Amino acid sequence: MMTSDASKTTALSALLMLCLSAGAMFSVTTQAAEASQTVTNTPASSETLSTRQQAIPLMAAFMATSDMPSLNAALNQGLDAGLSVSEAREILVQLYAYVGFPRSLNALNELMTVVQARKQRGIADAPGREPSRAIPVGAELLAAGTANQTKISGAPVKGPVFEFAPVINQFLQTHLFGDIFERDNLDWQSRELATVGALAATPGVESQLRSHMLASLRVGLSAAQLRQVTDLLKKHGDAQTAERAGTALAQALAASGK
Repeated sequence: MMTSDASKTTALSALLMLCLSAGAMFSVTTQAAEASQTVTNTPASSETLSTRQQAIPLMAAFMATSDMPSLNAALNQGLDAGLSVSEAREILVQLYAYVGFPRSLNALNELMTVVQARKQRGIADAPGREPSRAIPVGAELLAAGTANQTKISGAPVKGPVFEFAPVINQFLQTHLFGDIFERDNLDWQSRELATVGALAATPGVESQLRSHMLASLRVGLSAAQLRQVTDLLKKHGDAQTAERAGTALAQALAASGK
């Protein structure tokens, strides 16, 4: 029988997944909100992804599909390109909110295996760092998470699902956009590249994928970089994953006027 703590953990994961699968119900106040300004605290857009960035959506996609051999290769690619161990770990931790605890735990175990094997080959990967500031708690956490959610979404998030189950938005604001997005040991562009990769590899969440393509534009990724993500998924992943990403990007660009 499942323990009380395990039940709570499962319920939280399920609720987060429910909210992510309800993206079609998200309602922003105006069409202009979807095409809102880029978040200002992120790096400027470029026309190409760095080699470090190129590994991130692949890591996420292979984690989402539990393709461990391909995840192993993508983790090595990312570490070779300059991802620190902390950044790789943070990506896999964050994605539990999108693809579930079991896949996150399995991917973290694979990362441990990769890092140990690289050490045995004499490769000293940069350990990276932990967040530079304490994560707020209580009302301050809710305020920080709500602010982050609004920046990334382009406007306050509303919709029938949040009226039906208000607690899901509280979980999003305090945990996903608070506890996780307040951690500054991984930039928001990397977080969105990971989310896009994971959602593209997950059938049935196309509306959320479109929302995160828009979010990627808001945090400073360019249309050209996101097209490159689609190309990478096609080359290293599978055709359906790449097709979902390409369709979502086209819809996001049309909505944003870019």
